[in-house]
Amino acid sequence: MQMERTSNKTIAKNTIFLYFRMMFTMVISLYTSRIVLQVLGVDDFGLYAAVGGIVGMLSFLHSALSTGTSRFLTFELGAGDFEKLQKTFRTLLTLHIFLSIFIVIVAETAGLWFVYNKAGIPPDRMNAAVWVYHLSVFAAFFSITHMPYSAAIIAHEKMNVFAYAGIVEVLAKLGIVFVLQVGNTDRLILYALLLAMIHIGMAMFYRFYCTSKFKESHYKLIIDKKILRSVIGFSGWSLFSNLAIALNSQGTNIITNMFFGPAVVAARAISVQVNMAAGQFVQNFRTAANPQIVKSYAAGDYNGSKQLLLHSTRFSFYLLLLLGLPIILLAEPLLQLWLGQVPEYAVIFLKLIIVQSLFSVFDSSFYMALFAKGRLRENALISPLLGFIQFPVIYLLFRMGYSPLVLSVAGIIVYAVLGLLIKPVLICKIANYTFNDIMNVFWPCLKVTVLSVPLPALASHYFHNNMAGHLGVCFFAVVTVLCVSFFFGIEADMRHKIIGFLNRKRIELTKTK
Repeated sequence: MQMERTSNKTIAKNTIFLYFRMMFTMVISLYTSRIVLQVLGVDDFGLYAAVGGIVGMLSFLHSALSTGTSRFLTFELGAGDFEKLQKTFRTLLTLHIFLSIFIVIVAETAGLWFVYNKAGIPPDRMNAAVWVYHLSVFAAFFSITHMPYSAAIIAHEKMNVFAYAGIVEVLAKLGIVFVLQVGNTDRLILYALLLAMIHIGMAMFYRFYCTSKFKESHYKLIIDKKILRSVIGFSGWSLFSNLAIALNSQGTNIITNMFFGPAVVAARAISVQVNMAAGQFVQNFRTAANPQIVKSYAAGDYNGSKQLLLHSTRFSFYLLLLLGLPIILLAEPLLQLWLGQVPEYAVIFLKLIIVQSLFSVFDSSFYMALFAKGRLRENALISPLLGFIQFPVIYLLFRMGYSPLVLSVAGIIVYAVLGLLIKPVLICKIANYTFNDIMNVFWPCLKVTVLSVPLPALASHYFHNNMAGHLGVCFFAVVTVLCVSFFFGIEADMRHKIIGFLNRKRIELTKTK
């Protein structure tokens, strides 16, 4: 019981740090994006996303390895074996260094050929696109090699470091806005150069912090073969999954640019950015909870790990619905307020990607049960099949003349199947979850969704012509989700605990007065 209270306090403290970071960075990032879009123009904004997508595609190996990096460092820290933790860190960093060199070689040969011959870059912007590509590859090298350091910070649950570093990073990006408006140089190239410098600077900061705070992060060129086999065996099962993710995120940007041009890529990128801002509410909560799930499992507290995962999944869904519902109802005025000029397809892209994210909550949350157990083989064989099917289907539909919206519809279908069917079956089969455990997540989330949507949707139909109406709809949607989640989304004993906590705080506040 004492361990559970300590874990909950740690999660709460780390969540506060991460939310503080998120609120600050979200406001600055949205403002920065508005100005960058205005300065670069829709086409160059989309061109940056398309070219960056090529580098992202080549980095799917890194994404697969980062999963194993985070899991093994967190697991060894929870197990308490410092010598093995140190060997694990050094082995992982060596592996990342070799991987980054390999990716740079592939990017500067095959990837560069694709940019010149297949990416659909307008001829008059080819020179700028190539410069953006080289700078993105350079920044990717540093991003890949710093991954073990950021994983170490998460494993040690030093979320305040992420909070402060995130603030510095977003302020640096705000500075880019003012630099872009000065001088006669090509602004797209300058934008890519300044972003690369920021990414490299942040990577160096994380390295300095870890080497000064965590003894295991002092690097020597060591490869422990036993640890290497375990990490590759674990991460190898994530390889196909991450390739599927890369195809259906970065890959779709590439083919969208090939068929519809940079403007549609920009519309998609804008919707993704808003969705990511909303998703940070969930991601920050999960970033705080996930290490506790893994550490509890590593310490043998299997039931505690399970209960924490189930509770955190429900709260993750409620958090995303809390933000996602107002965004869906007010997508058009929100984008107009933010951007001024809204690219075609941006509004509907935004609505559809929020729906996709609601389904993806279950997919990513249930995955942690397999992650903690270290059993990814079945998920890596089954889940990516949908992604590998999705990408060529989208490509064929584009060739047949269908709207770019088919990529969003396909994403919703895939994540619905993953989150509602595949992951529940896998965690029941592999991680000793039961059908009742799954329904204790799905049923409350379904009730909260069904009861929360109708009244705010009706209000948005009648009050949508002015700013006061928009604010009223937003407030009404938030209050509705909060009330419905409180009364229908959590257990009675948790409601009593929350009420008791609020009453104690009220009494303490009264006494201080």
